Amino acid sequence: MTAHAEASSPSSKPPFDPASATIVVVTYNRTPLLTRLLESIERMSPAPGHLVIVDNASTDDTTEVVESFRDRLPTELVYRRLETNTGGSGGFSEGMRVAYELGSEWIWLMDDDVEVVPDGLDRMGRWAPRFRSIQGRRYDYDGSEFYWQYRVAESMAIPIPFAPAGFDSSGFKPMNSGCFEGMFIHRDVVARIGLPDPRFFIYWDDQLYGWLASRVTESVIVDEFVLRRTREIKQWDMGIRHMNASSDAYRYYIMRNRAYLAKYYRELGVYRALPFAAGTALTFVKELIRLVVVERKVRGTNHLFRGLRDGRKISRDASWRPMPPLEPAQPVA
Repeated sequence: MTAHAEASSPSSKPPFDPASATIVVVTYNRTPLLTRLLESIERMSPAPGHLVIVDNASTDDTTEVVESFRDRLPTELVYRRLETNTGGSGGFSEGMRVAYELGSEWIWLMDDDVEVVPDGLDRMGRWAPRFRSIQGRRYDYDGSEFYWQYRVAESMAIPIPFAPAGFDSSGFKPMNSGCFEGMFIHRDVVARIGLPDPRFFIYWDDQLYGWLASRVTESVIVDEFVLRRTREIKQWDMGIRHMNASSDAYRYYIMRNRAYLAKYYRELGVYRALPFAAGTALTFVKELIRLVVVERKVRGTNHLFRGLRDGRKISRDASWRPMPPLEPAQPVA
């Protein structure tokens, strides 16, 4: 038996049942990408018990495309079309709620701009007897290995951009973050930390959710390539990682939502004003670099400042409360 297999061998937990898993996909006006993803799910072996698709009020032919796959997929399809666009945050919150209510033991989250490796669920399931919060690896659009920042500098609430990329013989590395493009999480953890917070709309929501999960269970990224990105994004190649182009909405929410992070930190008693402010300043500088180096423009800084201004309103909201747990607190392995 290899070290990789030993790391994933069952302990006291039951073996993984693919039918106990649900894939949750959030989509919005991107039917060509969604079609590729659904075609990849059609080829999966083993297949999950359910596929939940959350449509963020698309205005294209998303409904027709989804329905055209209903009889083709090797899994039960659940389609939820929202009345308004709630962003990735709201979409994944709703999708996880549906998956949880279906009784799913495992919930596998992904955007519509990836496709699943045919045996991806089996690869993730190898680790399910040992861990309860797992992130697999992804191929980038060009087939290269996509580097994801799996460690967070907790006091600053920002990712560590150059955390080691390599794996040792164990086949996994501890993480304290999360990414909704591939997060594989057990319902016991969801029960304790609640649903993803839809108030974020986009950005920081998955990092926070993964961080919350790491506080109640051992969270890991595993050396298993299970997804492939299908959308090409303008990038600045920095060697170990890339910096992608963004949008004005992205710039706004990345600054505004720092206030939500601070709210959670205060609630959990880990907020430290100076390090957190340093993390906010570094985030602002990073976005300026992104504008100039990746997008080659200077317009857009007003959205960063607007995000900071609206974040101050959130900070002063005395009625704010974090997302509640779904079940009473219980031990999680």
